[in-house]
Amino acid sequence: MAVTAALRPCSGVSPAVSGMRLSSPAVRVPRAASSAAVEDGSSSNTDTVPTPKVIIDQDSDPDATIVEITLGDRLGDLLDTMNALKNLGLNVVKASVCLDSTGKHIKLAITKLSTGRKIGEPELLEAVRLTIINNMIQYHPEASSQLALGATFGPEPPTELVDVDIATHIDIYDDGPDRSLLVVETADRPGLLVDLVKIIDDINITVQSGEFDTEGLLAKAKFHVSYRGKPLIKALQQVLANSLRYFLRRPTTEEGSY
Repeated sequence: MAVTAALRPCSGVSPAVSGMRLSSPAVRVPRAASSAAVEDGSSSNTDTVPTPKVIIDQDSDPDATIVEITLGDRLGDLLDTMNALKNLGLNVVKASVCLDSTGKHIKLAITKLSTGRKIGEPELLEAVRLTIINNMIQYHPEASSQLALGATFGPEPPTELVDVDIATHIDIYDDGPDRSLLVVETADRPGLLVDLVKIIDDINITVQSGEFDTEGLLAKAKFHVSYRGKPLIKALQQVLANSLRYFLRRPTTEEGSY
């Protein structure tokens, strides 16, 4: 299926709710094309580099996972990103490029090739995130030092690391008669999305839908969660917050230490 991308002003997307399954096989992240493939051969445009952002939105569309990318103005990165996602067994059913006061945004509507439905597995969502960030750094190596994952994928790691104790914030709110809203902000790292969902699942809390944003060195997640079809009571909110805070602040704890 041919996909066209039109340049237009950015506009909002009406909200919807969808499910997120909690397990899937491990997924290998494909490497994108090398930085030598950049059209103009330049990788040193650092005059005005916006904060790199990757937003994975499971709420806005009932039929597709929406991914929004903010950074840069190269023509080839969109096509190369779409090809890298296809290697994950995904199909980009719609793509658009829009402009607003914060810069240029690429928005992709993605489904699984095998089912034609939106992505449900956290592992695959994380693979999408890492694939896009890897591809972003290949075309915009100047973004490497602005991303926590630049230490993994990029030529230049961040000059300063975020203090995870200071950066971590966890809030839980009532969000209607049958769910709560969990908001997490913390230092970004590979595998973070999967870890968050696993910690939530280990307490037998259901993730109904959500959004996961990568903004420079930080990750910001919003999950609609419930326990047996009901919002989380205060005691369970405290258990969830304590569990997340403990594991997020100790990402390098070794299994043998138990």
